[in-house]
Amino acid sequence: MHVYAIELSKELGLKAEQVDRTLALSAEGATVPFIARYRKEATGGLDEVQIQTILDRAAEREELDARRETILRTIEGQGKLTPELTQALQRAKTRTELEDLYLPYKPKRRTRAAIARERGLEPLADLLWKQDGARGEDVAARVRPFIHADKEVPDQEAALAGARDICAERVAEDAGLRRTARELCVNKGRLRSAVVSAKKGEATKFDNYADHEEDLSKAPSHRILALLRGEAEEVLRIQLALPDDEVKGTLSSRVVTRPQSPFAPHLRAAVEDSWERLMGPSLESELRNELKERADREAITVFGQNLRHLLLSAPAGGRPVLALDPGLRTGVKATMLDATGKLVDTATLYTERGANERATAARQCGAIIQKHKPELIAVGNGTGSREAEGFVREVLKVLGVNVPVVSVSEQGASIYSASEVAREEFPDLDVSLRGAVSIGRRLQDPLAELVKIDPKSIGVGQYQHDVDQGQLKKKLGEVVDSCVNAVGVDVNTASPQLLEHVSGIGPTLAKKIVSHRAAKGRFTTRREILKVSGLGPKTFEQAAGFLRVHGPEPLDASAVHPERYGVVERMAKDLGVDVKQLVGNAALVRKIDPKRYLGPDLGEMTLKDILAELEKPSRDPRGDFTAPSYREDLQKLEDVKEGMVLQGVVTNVTAFGAFVDVGVHQDGLVHVSQLSNRFIKDPSEAVKVGDRLTVKVVNVDLARKRLGLSVRALTEGTPAAAPSSRPAASASRPAGPSHAPMSKQGGGKAPAASKPSAEPFNNPFSKLKR
Repeated sequence: MHVYAIELSKELGLKAEQVDRTLALSAEGATVPFIARYRKEATGGLDEVQIQTILDRAAEREELDARRETILRTIEGQGKLTPELTQALQRAKTRTELEDLYLPYKPKRRTRAAIARERGLEPLADLLWKQDGARGEDVAARVRPFIHADKEVPDQEAALAGARDICAERVAEDAGLRRTARELCVNKGRLRSAVVSAKKGEATKFDNYADHEEDLSKAPSHRILALLRGEAEEVLRIQLALPDDEVKGTLSSRVVTRPQSPFAPHLRAAVEDSWERLMGPSLESELRNELKERADREAITVFGQNLRHLLLSAPAGGRPVLALDPGLRTGVKATMLDATGKLVDTATLYTERGANERATAARQCGAIIQKHKPELIAVGNGTGSREAEGFVREVLKVLGVNVPVVSVSEQGASIYSASEVAREEFPDLDVSLRGAVSIGRRLQDPLAELVKIDPKSIGVGQYQHDVDQGQLKKKLGEVVDSCVNAVGVDVNTASPQLLEHVSGIGPTLAKKIVSHRAAKGRFTTRREILKVSGLGPKTFEQAAGFLRVHGPEPLDASAVHPERYGVVERMAKDLGVDVKQLVGNAALVRKIDPKRYLGPDLGEMTLKDILAELEKPSRDPRGDFTAPSYREDLQKLEDVKEGMVLQGVVTNVTAFGAFVDVGVHQDGLVHVSQLSNRFIKDPSEAVKVGDRLTVKVVNVDLARKRLGLSVRALTEGTPAAAPSSRPAASASRPAGPSHAPMSKQGGGKAPAASKPSAEPFNNPFSKLKR
């Protein structure tokens, strides 16, 4: 059994066998999506989140053990490793415990205590530490032997000062004392912020935090990140108000055990000095780092949840789309895409340059619509979006045709249009027209298009440029992989950027698959994928079930893994039909007796998945697409009035609420307190990205371009504490509304998810004097 299996099983509430088999499968090269989908019997039906958690925890244990071994070797090399210390290091369960134990042995600069030791004052420090001597004993007599002018210890006070420095360092480096002080600081510390002197009297986006204070242990992630950003932008000054007096008193009671000793006052002074000069500043830095790490984890979790829901937005599917990228001065960029997403026509429509130009643009647009007959029209939601929508509706009215006009998020489209991916796809196309193509394809298939863009640029995060970038990249990569494999990929139409997220493939093989397809023609069976250079049996095992091939073998277009084709063939034979007749025939599938096919290599969970896939092959988990609609009389924020009831779409969910697009080029905020009639702590309990919401307008702040909305007010009347605006420095939002292609309320069923433009920080952890 794996060395971590038992420990992790207790921590995660799982069976040791589940953890052991999961780690074994991962060690053999199996991916998380593959293990979750096709090895359910081995893991006992663990989902992707549980599997990923096991792997992450095991990786953390490996890092901890590696650090433990390094510390043990270092201390042993110093000749200071004792059996007791070895045992303590072996028992340490966290990095903090390890580092506390290592602190006295860690190489450090020449400290005041080190200088005192060089001057021969360590024995005197021992007297202080042990609180030797009886009440009334002459301290001077005990100190006199340590006075040496040639060692820069000219008198009694100098000797005692050096001894106190040594004792202060001992206190600061004692693992038990640090743990006690840390617990007090975490439980009773306060987080404070104030405006720096140079910014007092100025209006800033951090006004909510101009004079702010709350418990350190209860500060939510979004507030911590907002405060740190305010500090990084030199608007706020952050202070951790630690319980100094209580800590010093507690430490003194632990260290000064013989108050009657003549050395007790000196030891007490050393404890206070240790806290003020050594341990306090050290723990403050440590707690700031821990605050940031906790806030990062929660913000990254929120981002991952939002990204999952966005990527799993319902696709419009294989329908021809006319895509418009709005522009006032530079014109509306129009691109016509066929049902496969292929670019078939382009135009630049100057709709705002006067009547003649507008009439010409209308004729151009009308000609494209009549020639290519789009079934949907996608309009990017940036500047000029409502004007572009109005223009195209006029054209449709003149033509006498009814084509749904859909507002589509253009967040990140400009990033894509200037990217290497876009240049490879459209080397001769203008950058702005590439953006229009991206907008149209997002409507057809948001997942296939959005994987081409760095997730940080999609606009559903919270302080995504401020959090740990390595952790963010890892988490978002896991989310993208999960979504791509949940939906499946058509190997004959997928881009390299989509294929690289398929289980087992990666960027290099993805390009090889596309090159092979271009050179040899489309794949007709899954087995033909093995002909791709560098794609061997192991990779095929990991990838095949997630790749779709529409050809003579009906199972190739399903989620049934090739390793199970034999079972399906037996089922068909037993029913007296061929596989083609069985696949998709719910009535026939229901006649199958599952018990006949159970065996050592096929359990109930996998068999259940096979039968479900046979009944509804290639089913898309993303739900059905329905085009959104907004009130046509509301074009801009100035048109919105308090008390209006509007329909909107959730574009972003943060720790403090949800942003909703109501079609006025400015997302409104529904604060978490206004999302439901019942108490909810986490907004994701009530809504997710892509949900439709009916909201009431409770505040319109034209000066700051902020819109306050409420769900609760619909049933309660005007809420008692309606949020007047979004919190300062809230989640990054574009100037205009932003939402992906939408599904019906609630969308499709997504894979299980775990439960949460700014400049990067410049020295966010600068020390502050308390």
